[in-house]
Amino acid sequence: MNLPGRRLAPPTPAAPRRPTLFRALQRIHLSVALIAVFTVGISLTALGLTALRAYADHNLRLVARSIAYTVEAPVVFRDEAAAADALAVIAATEDVTRVAVFDRDHQPMTTWQRPGHERFPALRRLAGELLTSGPVEQPIFHETQQVGSVRVTGDPVALLHFLLQGTLGLAGCLLLTAVGAHYMSSRMLKDIVDPLRNLMRVAHAVRSERAFGQRMPPARIEELNALSEDFNVLLDELEAWQKQLQHENRSLAHRASHDSLTGLLNRAAFTETLELALRTAAARSQYAAVLYLDSDDFKGINDRYGHAAGDAVLVGIGERLRDCLREGDSVARLGGDEFAVLVSALRQPEDAIRIAEHILDAMLEPVCLPDGTTIVAPLSIGLAVYPMHARNGTALLHAADAAMYGAKRHSGATWRSAESAPSEPHV
Repeated sequence: MNLPGRRLAPPTPAAPRRPTLFRALQRIHLSVALIAVFTVGISLTALGLTALRAYADHNLRLVARSIAYTVEAPVVFRDEAAAADALAVIAATEDVTRVAVFDRDHQPMTTWQRPGHERFPALRRLAGELLTSGPVEQPIFHETQQVGSVRVTGDPVALLHFLLQGTLGLAGCLLLTAVGAHYMSSRMLKDIVDPLRNLMRVAHAVRSERAFGQRMPPARIEELNALSEDFNVLLDELEAWQKQLQHENRSLAHRASHDSLTGLLNRAAFTETLELALRTAAARSQYAAVLYLDSDDFKGINDRYGHAAGDAVLVGIGERLRDCLREGDSVARLGGDEFAVLVSALRQPEDAIRIAEHILDAMLEPVCLPDGTTIVAPLSIGLAVYPMHARNGTALLHAADAAMYGAKRHSGATWRSAESAPSEPHV
């Protein structure tokens, strides 16, 4: 049997990798620095080449004039040997390649050439075109009469060597300038990017971890420092709002689980605490007890002294119950004048009886009313022990409630134990 092919969803394209702000600014600054250095290098090279060419032409004319003075006498007397010797002496010390001496008829008398000028002809020709304007003609005068001329050709190799040295020096200076510019640019970028990185870090911590205590450090740049200060003020307000919200949440949670008059646990919170205590007792093979308490004369107190006195009695009962219990025990106001006590982690069931008797003894002390009157507010207590009287919280609380009504019908101001569950021994 042929099954239809299942079309696969096209893969989700990966998000493009974006450059960081530091890299982007660094690339821009480096490009600008390199363009500036390259432009300055070309400009200085062109200016240097022009200046070197003008200097070479001027120097070649001075050399030609000096040679003309030197060979004036041999040209006047047409002494070719003397002219050749004079050329050999003066031309050898100058940066020239070829010197030719002509008589008044422009006929060559003698020529001098630098040894080795035949090497690298292409390089010499290129250097000569770049660095010189060609041979220099200098007339030879004797008593204001031209008696001959000198043609001098410069040595471009020497000029090229000088140019290369200057270019290397210029390149070194430009390199140092580029390194310095890159260093200063990096420092400036650090002053810009670091505050933004701190802003991103703090914003991320606030968003993901609710870390409203984070603060931005000062920045060196004025605008970024102002941004940091404004962000810190915003964080102060957010932190204050968070603290207020947490306080309100805690207050709401407390009011949801506690009685507004006495501050004790309410029925719902006591039921949850009871179930947790019974699971712990079952896991550890321990006993737990519930004491159900009810005032014997609360209605009469309200009728005789007023509701304010009744509230004072309820508050006093709650305080004395707390004082009679251990740290791990719980006490709740279930409603009206009914209270419940959870005694957890009992080693022996008889320990619950001692706690009940301790509470009855404590209630023998008079309660002070708002008008200064003192009255005694006795209690009746019903006692139920886990797992002897019940095996869950609801049943245990009902058993203690039934035992409390038995104590109230008997005489009041006493305690009474619940009846044991079937096949369980009595307390």
